[in-house]
Amino acid sequence: MKIAVTYDNGNVFGHFGHTEQFKIYEVVDGMLANAQISPTNGSGHGALAGFLASRGVDALICGGIGAGAQTALAEAGIRLSAGCSGSADQRVAELLAGTLVYAQAATCGHHHGEEHTCGDHGCGEHGCQH
Repeated sequence: MKIAVTYDNGNVFGHFGHTEQFKIYEVVDGMLANAQISPTNGSGHGALAGFLASRGVDALICGGIGAGAQTALAEAGIRLSAGCSGSADQRVAELLAGTLVYAQAATCGHHHGEEHTCGDHGCGEHGCQH
């Protein structure tokens, strides 16, 4: 199993479509076996689901995420845990323990005209309003 986290300086990055890197964790027999940071090389909203799928990712932990990206992840068979913040390593440990708290509808609509229901991911820093 592979788990990806939108990643910035040890923490879950708050906006899926703007993430510059993922930390990808490999899990074997329920235990972390390996983790590496993978730069996205400028991939945007639409390309990121393909980026993750091409690396064999099974699950994603992120902050806010748009509806289109959610659909692309679902089509790629990647399980989504959105609306997360804080330590990336801690969120992965919680996912593995079955205790991760996340929001099914942590969407970021500030670029798409949708209602804004972001998780706690630092809104305001990129111009969106609650």
